[in-house]
Amino acid sequence: MAMGIFTRGKDNQPPADPAPAAREADLGVPVFRPTPKDAPPKAVAPKPSAAPATPDIAPRPGDRRTLVVGRGITLQGTVTDAERLVVEGTVDSRMIQAAEVVVAQSGVFKGEIEVETAEIAGTFDGSLTARGSLTLRATGTIAGTVRCRRLAVEEGGQLSGQVEMLAEPAGSAATSLRDPAPPVLTVV
Repeated sequence: MAMGIFTRGKDNQPPADPAPAAREADLGVPVFRPTPKDAPPKAVAPKPSAAPATPDIAPRPGDRRTLVVGRGITLQGTVTDAERLVVEGTVDSRMIQAAEVVVAQSGVFKGEIEVETAEIAGTFDGSLTARGSLTLRATGTIAGTVRCRRLAVEEGGQLSGQVEMLAEPAGSAATSLRDPAPPVLTVV
């Protein structure tokens, strides 16, 4: 008789079933056994009576509401409640009011915006009013109308169109009645 790889043995009999105790030793874990009826009940952890803690989602004083338009995303419309706008994709807007706008190197902004501070490292085409400062980075391009109080342009930054420098507000401590401070233009 030819002996194959998967034969049962000499007599072709199935192997004997090992005893249950031997199986427990092989597994390392005893087989489930019900507890006797006279055994004391096991202690169960009490359920917490307090409501689960909720995370504090109120904004902290230093936090700003930020809208990020990521790469490959196009936004058309009006943004009214963002304190900070970061443009890495494309924004086409009639009017955006925010405290700060940052147009990243990959970003494109077309339209009108009024902010406190602006930093342009990408492309801006339209009307920009920065009541505080405007920084044009070396990779930035601005075409259109720009109004700002302070302007800084890095070497390589391109600005074409109409530029109007804003004077300090009348109630500002930096403004004297005789000699108002001139607007600042910095070319880096």
